[in-house]
Amino acid sequence: MPAHVDIPRLKEGRVGAFFWSVYVECKEDGPDFLEPTNRVRDTLEQIDVARLMIDQYPETFKLATSTEDITIAIREGKIASLLGVEGAHQLGNSLSVLRAYHTLGIRYLTLTHTCHNAFADSCGLLTPSAPYHGGLSPLGRTLITELNRLGILVDLSHTSDATARQALRLSRAPVIWSHSSARGVWGVARNVPDDILMELGVDGKEGGKRDGVVMVNFAPFFVAREGNASVQAVADHVEHIAKVAGKAHVGIGSDFDGINDTPKGLEDVSKYPALIAELIKRNWTRQDLAGLAGANLLRVLRGAEETARRMHIEGVRPSVELYGKRGDLPVRRGVDGAEL
Repeated sequence: MPAHVDIPRLKEGRVGAFFWSVYVECKEDGPDFLEPTNRVRDTLEQIDVARLMIDQYPETFKLATSTEDITIAIREGKIASLLGVEGAHQLGNSLSVLRAYHTLGIRYLTLTHTCHNAFADSCGLLTPSAPYHGGLSPLGRTLITELNRLGILVDLSHTSDATARQALRLSRAPVIWSHSSARGVWGVARNVPDDILMELGVDGKEGGKRDGVVMVNFAPFFVAREGNASVQAVADHVEHIAKVAGKAHVGIGSDFDGINDTPKGLEDVSKYPALIAELIKRNWTRQDLAGLAGANLLRVLRGAEETARRMHIEGVRPSVELYGKRGDLPVRRGVDGAEL
């Protein structure tokens, strides 16, 4: 896989902040998602590697776990570095693991990757996967509440349409699609359909329920027909999302260093200004572009932080719910000996 990101090119692309995405392989685990794996270990190692790299270059990077941290980093001329986990299959079916990740700095969680998990259904890749839960599982609904309580962004990239609709309506905090494009432009399952785009902002309160940002993916097979992915085609996705959901609900989520190929004109992080230039040609204003480049994401992250503060004031406690299909849980019996 070619490298798309390094310090010189980050500076050339005028990048002020980005997420270091922590991802481990996603395989089908069978009907109960109980196959033993090393995913939690591997996730912890990746978080450790990311934090070690951030610490190795303190003149360039600054770890950020809040909107205040992002502002301080940019003011200091450093690149704000946030952490996200790309798939709830990396939780080991445990909300306790989620809380540990939060302590280590994780600030978004993608509900699924390309496979279903104990919490939610995935969309698959280019064509939809057959549903397993019909969207969120009961534990997945609890996961949404716990993410809101912690101030971790709910990420709906890779999720099925049913999962996305249910999560968008359930979450008290704004949500993101960290790297997804518009199905109305290119009709693959990984892209967001117009009916979901139209739900963004319907409650009329930015930073609150049903607010969100779709961060446009650059993966060529999610952008256009083979051979047609270009900076212009990516701009088409940006404009479509802006038209359907509003310019306050679109951002950039390239997936650089997570994809093998790139659109023409967007070969690596140094080329971000080419997308901005293309949108200037299409009469995007300075304010519009500021939102696309980061202000929209800052708004939803600030909204997640505010939701967490409200839930703390309300006395919402951490969930101790366990995955009910675990084979190591003791059997509870009533006074008559019947299994409860």
